[in-house]
Amino acid sequence: MPLLWFIICLALTAWRAEGSDVLEFCDSDFDRNAAVHETLLVEFFAPWCGHCKQFAQEYEASATRLKGTLPLAKVDCTVNSETCERFGANSYPTLKIFRHGEEVETYDGPRTADGIVSYMRKQAGPSSVALLSEADLDSFINNYEASVVGFFSGANSTRLAEFLNVSSALRDSYRFAYSTDVGTGLKYGVDGECVLLFRPPHLNGEFEDNVVKYTESTSNSSLRTFIRDHVFGLCPQLTTENKDILRGSDLLTAYYNVDFLRNLKGTNYWRNRIMKVVTQFQDRGLRFAVADRQAFQDELKEFGLDSSDGDIPVVTIRTKEGIKYLMQEEFTQDGKSLEKFLEDYFAKSLKRYMKSEPVPESNEDPVKVVVADTFDEIVNDPGKDVLVEFYAPWCGHCQDLEPIYKELGEQLSGDPNIVIAKMDATANDVPPNYDVQGFPTIYFVPSGQKDQPQRYEGGREVSDFITYLKNITKSSS
Repeated sequence: MPLLWFIICLALTAWRAEGSDVLEFCDSDFDRNAAVHETLLVEFFAPWCGHCKQFAQEYEASATRLKGTLPLAKVDCTVNSETCERFGANSYPTLKIFRHGEEVETYDGPRTADGIVSYMRKQAGPSSVALLSEADLDSFINNYEASVVGFFSGANSTRLAEFLNVSSALRDSYRFAYSTDVGTGLKYGVDGECVLLFRPPHLNGEFEDNVVKYTESTSNSSLRTFIRDHVFGLCPQLTTENKDILRGSDLLTAYYNVDFLRNLKGTNYWRNRIMKVVTQFQDRGLRFAVADRQAFQDELKEFGLDSSDGDIPVVTIRTKEGIKYLMQEEFTQDGKSLEKFLEDYFAKSLKRYMKSEPVPESNEDPVKVVVADTFDEIVNDPGKDVLVEFYAPWCGHCQDLEPIYKELGEQLSGDPNIVIAKMDATANDVPPNYDVQGFPTIYFVPSGQKDQPQRYEGGREVSDFITYLKNITKSSS
């Protein structure tokens, strides 16, 4: 290593701001410094990278919260290219987990301080903590997250070996511990080899068991299934870290000022009223959660709701297909409004919620304007073939297409069987059977087959559209 680079590295290390808890490594000292840490998270970054700049505050906050537990480090790839190339860090920021200096995996967890702390705490130490006493058990389960604890007859137990394999595979997602003395869990009803799932103390309540017992096989698939089915309980908190898992099912969410850390009593005041109602509707294919309205402002806007502070919950249902329902009536303390909302949902008598622009007062132009509230009327008219463009007002390609699409509408305006239409997909909800990931996206919706929209992938000149429409309507006639 040239002397100059060594001096630069020392200067960068010394430059690290006083009070910063993120370690800074260089080409000259990476291997030596990484090797002394049992578990280490390293960010490979570039100072000019916008994503790195946005991420810096979250990473610093994570390092501060994990100080003394697990270190976080960073490497500036603009002056330490050798290390960055060696670990394949060719985009920024790249995060990797090391154990005793050896790379074990690329970090693909959350990029928020809360998410990083939660994820990395599970990486520290063994995948499953050995509990030697009842006091150890009580300390372990007194945590903000659920705890999975196995109780076994001894260190040579076959089921213990299986349990440790599962904990190693799932350490990124759950907290594991074990005891080789079943007596450790005596006060929790342990009378033989078993696994207990302890729900977090802040979620304990009268409407569900705080501890769930599992006595079946501890093999990978069966234990995974048990944890997946029970870890969240009846009404967990929806977070940015677990939302993808919870939304694998149809989900009812109550949004209010959820803060279990600073306002446990107030948070559980409403959660208990929600749980009292939803216990009547569990095991019917709908999951339930509470969510902090400030953390999910964008979602509330999707329902046309104000994201400002409010104590009274607002309630929505979002199915896994993306269909949305909004409880219009104000949440009442006795829960009757929520109960009626759920009764109507399961009776299939609720009107789905659609974000929609106002219906145009006049819609006589050759290209018909569609909003969510008129989608069925115009696009799903059973007697019409419809070509519909989903666009965004700011999209340059959409702006380029606009005069061409208008000319197409003018040329076909005399055909009573076909409609040329467009919808602003940023201001209106797109039906779930239309895959709109970019703009413009165009679909042909044939008459009599409104459940089978066909994505248009052809050219974007007027002649291309006309040829396509002639061919496809001819083939379907």
